[in-house]
Parts: sequence; C-alpha cells; structure tokens
Amino acid sequence: MPTGRRVQSGTLLAADGETLLVDCGSGVLDALARTSVGYEGVDTVLLTHHHLDHVSDLDVLMKARWLAGETDLTIAGPPGTAAFVEDLLAVHDYMQDRLELTLLDIERPTLSLSGFDVEWLETRHSMQCFAYRLTPSAGGPTVALSGDSEAFPELVAFADGAAVLVHDCSFPDDVDVSNHPTPASLGEALAAADADIGRVYLTHLYPHTEGRHEAMLESLGEQYDGDVRFAEDGLTITVTDVAD
Repeated sequence: MPTGRRVQSGTLLAADGETLLVDCGSGVLDALARTSVGYEGVDTVLLTHHHLDHVSDLDVLMKARWLAGETDLTIAGPPGTAAFVEDLLAVHDYMQDRLELTLLDIERPTLSLSGFDVEWLETRHSMQCFAYRLTPSAGGPTVALSGDSEAFPELVAFADGAAVLVHDCSFPDDVDVSNHPTPASLGEALAAADADIGRVYLTHLYPHTEGRHEAMLESLGEQYDGDVRFAEDGLTITVTDVAD
C-alpha cells in the first residue's frame, strides 16, 4: 500500500553492465527515474506474479521507454504473463507495436535473462507466484527474492547459498493473515531450514508495520539469529559472496 514514503514492489539488480527489474508496482517508474540506471536502462522485467501492486507500472514503463526512444523490452514471469501483457496493451490501442516486445512464460526450471541465471520456485500465495534465485551469468553472488508468500522452510532452503534473501514480511505478529508471513512465522521457517544465507532483508511492508520494526526484529530473532534488516525505498547495496 503506498504511504507517501514507500512505493510498491520493485527490485533492481545490476551486474556486469546488465540490469534486471523484478516487479514493477505503482511508483516504481518514478523511483527508477531517481537512479543512475533510469527506466531507459531497464530492458528486462521479471514478474513474480500478476497482482496489481507488482505490475501496475508495467504499461507506464512501456510508454516511458517508447517516449525515451528505446525500442525493445523483455517481460518474463509465471505462465500467463504473455497473455497478461497482451491484454494490457489491448486496452491502449495507441501502444500497439510501439516496442519490440519479447514475452516469456517461465515453465522450464532455469533460464537466462539480462545477464542473470534464473531459477524459480512456486510460493504459497493467493495466486500463482514465483520466488527467484538470480546469479550473474558471468559469476558472482546469488540474490534470492521470495515474491509474495507465506513463510515455509522449503522456500528458505531454495535460497541456500545466497548472499542476500529479500523476503516478504508484510505484517506484525498481531495481524491474522494468510498468504504473507509475520516475523514469528518467518523466523520459524528460517530456523527450520538447513540453509546458509548471508543476509535477509524484509520487504513488502504494509503500513501496519510502521513504527514496529524493532519489535518485529525481536520477534523474528527469538528463533533465528542471522543478519536480518528492513529494506528501505531507494536502498542500494553492493552484494558480495556469502562467505564474505
């Protein structure tokens, strides 16, 4: 939920001169414009799923790239992504054929996108949603993103060896919620999985979490003693190998 200080879901990865945008929710286009990459530098978008808070700037991104003189865009995601984008464009006749689009429904276990090797795992959410492991094709540390999901040990194990795991933690413990984790349920899953993870960033934060970050970290830390931090809009980190 936009708050005036936070926008919706979008994570930009860069390695070896290549960039990959994971999700493109409301406000992400404006946030991209404040980076050195800009929306002009994003030619590949990887969607975790098709809920509005992960895709609502997607057609805006297509128009912005066209107006900026860019000619192409690749959009990949769970099965149905190609039809979803085609349906978006069908609403806006003037956007037809403005860009050379490559639309990919992810079905095979691995693929390469924009300089990254991509692996996926289906999560536990209210619609089909994928978590991703993203490793630079030229070599380098792995970043894992949970997408939207309840916490479960198999998802944490999927991130084994990742230098960074970006994980949904939408609500504090006193909110009765499904399809998303709370700190207690995420801490339980992190502790139960046999996984070596460098650092965990908590994201997909609803306004319910504002002013409660310290208590949420304490709750999670009752079961998991690893390095856990809250993600912030505009946060930029340099990722090194998990052993570092």
